[in-house]
Amino acid sequence: MKTHNLQQKGISYVTFTFLLAFYFALVVNIPIYKELNGIFSSLDNVKIGFIITIPIFFLAALNFLFNLFSWPWVGKPFFIILLIISSMVSYASYNYGTLFDSGMIANIAETDSSEASSYLSTYSVIWTLLMGGVPAMIVYKVKLQSQRHQLLYFSLTKLVSMLSSLAVIAVIASVYYQDYASVGRNNSYLKKIIIPTQFVYSATGYVKEKYFTTPEPYREIGIDAKQSDSAVKQAQNKPTLLVFVVGETARTQNYQLNGYKRETNPYTSKLDVISFQEVASCGTATAVSVPCMFSQLTRSEFERTKADNQDNALDIMQRAGVDLIWKENDGGDKEVAHKIKKIEVNRKQASPLCNGQTCYDMALLDHFDQEVADMHGNRVVAMHLIGSHGPTYFQRYPRDKAFFKPDCPRADIENCSVEQIVNTYDNTIRYTDLVLAETINKLKALESQYNTALIYVSDHGESLGENGLFLHGMPYGLAPDFQKRVPLLMWLSSGFKQVKQINTDCLSNEAQKAGQYSHDNVFHSLLGVMDVQTQAYDGKLDIFKDCRTTS
Repeated sequence: MKTHNLQQKGISYVTFTFLLAFYFALVVNIPIYKELNGIFSSLDNVKIGFIITIPIFFLAALNFLFNLFSWPWVGKPFFIILLIISSMVSYASYNYGTLFDSGMIANIAETDSSEASSYLSTYSVIWTLLMGGVPAMIVYKVKLQSQRHQLLYFSLTKLVSMLSSLAVIAVIASVYYQDYASVGRNNSYLKKIIIPTQFVYSATGYVKEKYFTTPEPYREIGIDAKQSDSAVKQAQNKPTLLVFVVGETARTQNYQLNGYKRETNPYTSKLDVISFQEVASCGTATAVSVPCMFSQLTRSEFERTKADNQDNALDIMQRAGVDLIWKENDGGDKEVAHKIKKIEVNRKQASPLCNGQTCYDMALLDHFDQEVADMHGNRVVAMHLIGSHGPTYFQRYPRDKAFFKPDCPRADIENCSVEQIVNTYDNTIRYTDLVLAETINKLKALESQYNTALIYVSDHGESLGENGLFLHGMPYGLAPDFQKRVPLLMWLSSGFKQVKQINTDCLSNEAQKAGQYSHDNVFHSLLGVMDVQTQAYDGKLDIFKDCRTTS
């Protein structure tokens, strides 16, 4: 009898699971209640009974699912990890409107330590500790009843709990099915906010695809690639030097060159650049957009696994004899520079441009002249900026470049006003503009040696509080244009225009065609302007083609 009483100490697994489901349904899932509040506020009539059943529906559904994982030995570790990760997801979803689909999981997995640390703040740590850490500690400490001699009883009670949950769901559906269907169909993204089902589903899919799926065989494309005879001849006399700058998180709506009312482009606006309007990105996160823009695959065709397993524009140019360098200041090239020389900015260097964790983009210009001189023939230097990467926008520019004030000098931007956030973001755009102008000035100084040009395009845009959204990474179909419209600008030296026979009036006219161009044009425009001849090239997607004349 004494042994039996000892075994009964503690709470049952059924009660333990129900309490966890209750906590997730009412506390962890506050982002979806915030979103539902906005939806219901815009409706003329909402049934009170329907609203009341929503947390009950979540409780029943989560209780059913959690029972599948609530077993001796594995239940506690599983739920401790789930609580901590879910608290982080809840923080990002509630404060920034982040949705954790497969694209976001891939972006997180490829984020380096410096970039990840930019999301840390006192507020985010306190949120995670209170919502995830404290409950996780309670789960660790709680005494659960031993099931060694009660397997049948344990299984029956678990089954009853799960069937009861299904019965509750069935009753709710019988009364309010039409309301749930209406809200769900009109706001299909809501299922992506539910914690933890969506992020667990997305993470599982990512792991399966990344580690348990047979990779596609590598496909070489453009194997016939070669430079035109005129390009080869020109390389012997005066080589081409193209700097292709990949921006980070710059949206076209905040570009003075594209109609923005603030002076965010005071430097390049004086340098005879051509700025394209309403250029569409391939994705809303770096992990998608960077591989996509260098890939032959268009946005509608793009799959990361395919892109990673076939040649891109850089590979093809190198095969044709163009010399290339990739200079990195944003935590990784996303596998696009896997075959060419890479130079990564050393964040640990003793430099006024670096603080040990991150460097201003001006650091990319260190040793630029010597690096170019060490190359041979026609050359392309790709520079990957950290640009306007948030939420630590204030770390992207020196304090003396804080032109728009008051700014938001902190990582937890949710504790700043929208005005401060926009000011800080605009300062990053303005500093990027200075970096581009300094790069152009370097190219001007090298005009006697090379036919020089610069092309700049951002990977994706950013939300700055519009409709309650911040940062980026929304699923493309749901993302606002602020996350999908990016700046694209060019500067061409007189020598480059002459050798490439580019009509800049024509190109300027093309640039004014809003919505005409996208990341789909990058692959073919790079091959075209560098005079790389290959069957992989499609002239219809080359921005320059219709503006080049033949003698």
